[in-house]
Amino acid sequence: MNKILKYGLLGTGAVVGIAVAGAAYVAATFDPNDYKDQIIRTVKDSKQRDLRLDGKITLSFFPNIGAKLGKVSLSEFNSTKQFAAIDSARISLALLPLFSGQAVVNEVAVSGLQATLVKRKDGTTNIDDLLGPKEDKTAEKKTNGKQSVKFDIAALSIEKTSLTYRDEGSGAQYAVKDLNLNSGRIANGVPAKISLSAGIQANQPKLDIAAQFKTTLTFDLDKQQYRLEGLDLQASGAALDISNLKIKASGDASADLPTQEFGAKKFTLNATGVKAKDSFEVTLDAPALILTKDKFSGDKLTLNAKLNGAAGNIVAALSLPGLEGNAQSFKSSALTLDLDVKQPEQAFKVKLSSPLSGNFQARQFNLSNLVVAVNASGDKLPNKSISSEMKGSVQVDATKETVQANLAGGLLQSQVKARVGVNGFADPAIHFDVDVDQFDADLYMPKKSAETPKSNEPEQPLDLSGLRKLNLDGSLRIGALKVANVKSTNVRLDVKARNGQMNVAPLSANLYQGSMKGSLSVNAQATPSVAINQNLSGVNVAALTKDAANFDTLEGKGNVGLNLTMQGNTISAMKKALNGNVSLNLADGAIKGINIAKKLRDAQGILGKGGASAQTQSANKEEKTDFSELKATFKVSNGVAHNDDLSLKSPLLRLTGNGDINIGNDSMNYVAKATLAKTLEGQGGKDSVGGITVPVRVNGPFADLKYTLDFGAMIGEAAKQKVQTEVKTKLQDQLKGGLKGLFK
Repeated sequence: MNKILKYGLLGTGAVVGIAVAGAAYVAATFDPNDYKDQIIRTVKDSKQRDLRLDGKITLSFFPNIGAKLGKVSLSEFNSTKQFAAIDSARISLALLPLFSGQAVVNEVAVSGLQATLVKRKDGTTNIDDLLGPKEDKTAEKKTNGKQSVKFDIAALSIEKTSLTYRDEGSGAQYAVKDLNLNSGRIANGVPAKISLSAGIQANQPKLDIAAQFKTTLTFDLDKQQYRLEGLDLQASGAALDISNLKIKASGDASADLPTQEFGAKKFTLNATGVKAKDSFEVTLDAPALILTKDKFSGDKLTLNAKLNGAAGNIVAALSLPGLEGNAQSFKSSALTLDLDVKQPEQAFKVKLSSPLSGNFQARQFNLSNLVVAVNASGDKLPNKSISSEMKGSVQVDATKETVQANLAGGLLQSQVKARVGVNGFADPAIHFDVDVDQFDADLYMPKKSAETPKSNEPEQPLDLSGLRKLNLDGSLRIGALKVANVKSTNVRLDVKARNGQMNVAPLSANLYQGSMKGSLSVNAQATPSVAINQNLSGVNVAALTKDAANFDTLEGKGNVGLNLTMQGNTISAMKKALNGNVSLNLADGAIKGINIAKKLRDAQGILGKGGASAQTQSANKEEKTDFSELKATFKVSNGVAHNDDLSLKSPLLRLTGNGDINIGNDSMNYVAKATLAKTLEGQGGKDSVGGITVPVRVNGPFADLKYTLDFGAMIGEAAKQKVQTEVKTKLQDQLKGGLKGLFK
């Protein structure tokens, strides 16, 4: 036995010695550079490509078998255009393992590699000729149970490498520039330190990123197991519409391909950047995450986000504790979302919590016990602070693209019950049914500026762009509502909106001792238009107009009918394009600003004295003209409301008139004829028993109305009536005298 071992070792040593001697002889006598021309011709003949070998070729045979190349370039197929080039490359194999049937790579080093891969419009590529015929993937190479190549690389180095891919069909282009990759020993079961840096550029999507990556890689090719430890990724640049992008990631990761098990430990991701003019920061923390082909689990996954923008600062935190599931379903014990919004004038804190469950296969997700708490603070909020909380449930079916929500509780200062449904995610159709006990919208609307706008400052156009994409159908009921200082109760709005057209019908409410019922429609196309059809019954007009427009000129209670349309890109344009009809039927009221009856009585003293022919005065808030009945209809055309049938009655006064109210210019030009009765027989709505008629002209802007009484016409009318009276008396006397003569 000892002799066999002895002779075996001697034989092996002799073979090795002969091999080493042979390798040394070949290295000393063989020069591959003598065959450059032959190699170039062979490539040209077989591949129709131009090969250039500008650098020196060096071979080594002991202790490693290897080759080193200088500058090399290869052209495109049947073209002189360069396809790929390299500054230098070297590769070597350990010599001794070759005798046992193993190829152990000792070193791989590449520097200055540049290559461009092109996919043509017909689907072919510029390397199809190099790939050759496709191999039969079902065929397996067997070597008596032994692997022919042992994956063991002592060192790997790739430097100054640039790779480009271009798709001529789609126009997409991707490039990896300045790629540098260095590693220690890479072998089964051996931890290898990996260092990688590169620049990544693309146009679809738009990318320009510089990245650095470091980790320790351990793998087992036989078992197909891989592990990354101490992962350190840093990237910066621009992506999509995000600039100043910075990304950092760290942690450990593992993969077991046969069992399909993947894991991550102490994984963190941080990203910052600027989108438009808003800066943001996002952080993901996953202490432990395990995924298998049957289930997955996680230990308190946390996502934090910060946004700093013109609208304010937003901080959000999402937490998923106790996450577990499988390929079909999952659940989390208590999903929580914290949202903190800070704006220049107010701040909001929103907290959402609920158990979360779902089914991946059905793509269904359920927040079964949702709680949403809102806290807001700010100088302009009621009592500088508000708090509210709503509870309910939300179900999402991503396959059907539906969302169903049922919520109830406090919202702002209201108690709300809401059922909301959404169909479709790209173009959502929203259905709702909402009950609100009370809501004061004015508490949350911006206050009007005390500054007077500059006359040369252009009016801002109406922005109804949000309405053009709205698809809405539902009903809203509010017990008590205040908006634009108008107060109402038992409000109901049934809303339908689609393709920029919104219809509200019915639009009904009780307000100011009366009620209203009608409809409203808004068309938000290129030139917005509005149509309103409302009937107000038994309404206190004075309280309504004062609250709505601070217009304190008319008192009374009764009915108002509105049937109006308007269109325009600004409020002013809409007022000037107002068309339709308005009707008034009021009782027991007054017109503020002048006491016409008193003016007429005071003016009677000038009869026959040649007093002033006319008298003009501004509106006097202390004076008013009472009436027991006021009726009028207006035809509105291009912002001007014209009236011909004014009828005002009071015990001592009758008023008729006609004229225009220019809504577009906030002014009026109206002439009324006032008749002062001689007695009180006109009370109770009876016709006047006769008296003096005086024209009353009202004109000027709403803010400074002027009242002019034409006393000259009054004097003329008085003289006319005196003559008529005298003639009538003489006729009566003559008639009486004639009758007496007949009976003599």
